[in-house]
Amino acid sequence: MLRKDYEKRLQSQIVRKEQRSLAARRRKKNAVWYGLGMFGLIGWSIVLPAFLGLLIGYWISAKWKLGLSVPLSFLFLGIFVGSANAWFWIMKERKSIEKDDEKDE
Repeated sequence: MLRKDYEKRLQSQIVRKEQRSLAARRRKKNAVWYGLGMFGLIGWSIVLPAFLGLLIGYWISAKWKLGLSVPLSFLFLGIFVGSANAWFWIMKERKSIEKDDEKDE
């Protein structure tokens, strides 16, 4: 009786480890492309708001004859908004990965 319990536990451990191994292989195949895609997405999520902030600041500065402080202020505002957006997106992806890892175990 004791031997059967031991065999069942051992078998379930082997099955779980094999499932984790297969899941890791699937992730590893796409890891390079996924990483490059994430890198590009994060870059664009920062660059696009910064560029839009710079354009809006330049437009306001040209319309009301203000100095360079307005475009620079809007540029930094765009960088801040883009960075916050990227950070929230990364945290969301991290939670998703952790959830998938817990599910694989």
